[in-house]
Amino acid sequence: MKRVFLSLVLLFSVPACLALAPYVRGTRLPAADLTAQAAAVEQKLLAAGFTVIGRHQPKGIPTSATLVITDPGILEAIGKVGGSAITAATLRVGVQADGTVSYTNPEYWQRAFVRGKYSQVEAAGKAAQGRLAQALGEGQPFGGDVPVDDLASYRYMFGMERFDSQSELVQHASFDEALASVRANLAKGTAETAKVYEVVMPAGKVAVLGVAMNSADSGEGWWVNKIEGAAHVAALPYEIFIVDNKVYALYARFRIALSWPELGMGQFMGIFNAPHVIHDTMSKVAAKP
Repeated sequence: MKRVFLSLVLLFSVPACLALAPYVRGTRLPAADLTAQAAAVEQKLLAAGFTVIGRHQPKGIPTSATLVITDPGILEAIGKVGGSAITAATLRVGVQADGTVSYTNPEYWQRAFVRGKYSQVEAAGKAAQGRLAQALGEGQPFGGDVPVDDLASYRYMFGMERFDSQSELVQHASFDEALASVRANLAKGTAETAKVYEVVMPAGKVAVLGVAMNSADSGEGWWVNKIEGAAHVAALPYEIFIVDNKVYALYARFRIALSWPELGMGQFMGIFNAPHVIHDTMSKVAAKP
């Protein structure tokens, strides 16, 4: 009977082990203003050995902010993989004025972004995940469950984009020109954008930059509020990335779905023009200034 019971326990526990959520809840902080909350979280991250490279308060979402961080082990692993794996170079921590803290689940995002070469970054990601849990607390995963085996080729539904679908924006003469163009466009606020962070690996000719989309009518605040998605603020900001002389941005029907996988089709239809607007914005950021 003991063997039968054990077999049943294992059988019913398997599905939970085979799915991942995009975010993890941290330990709740006492209520305070958002600036104070973010500062308190930042100190915990610094003490745990992370580097804070970006601070983002999305326009139109006044009670939420994101801290973008890097980890030495992850950066080293990503540098060895190269190419589009640069999209997995950062981790993100969401902070809200009511004391809610959340952070991206490294395994979820690395499996989706590094894909077939995930095993090369797995150890670094798990080490960082452990330090995040120690620094911020490890509560329940949330945001929707995606089967582990689906993340490397994730798409929300049949016919929608995957990681590398419609992602190329512009081709420049060189990596240096591509990077200079993106930096210049963000510096002058092209299409109502601003730079939040950047990670550049010149030896591998790869870079990723966080883009704040600040338009009141079509920026990130508009569509995040439309889907009531502020709890997923660690999904922001959107990234633009460079591999060799080409500039890319993940297509929004992939990127938004990966960040909010539990949304219903009706909610997605409510922001049906967001993918086009985001693509247009990123194309302007990627172009020669």
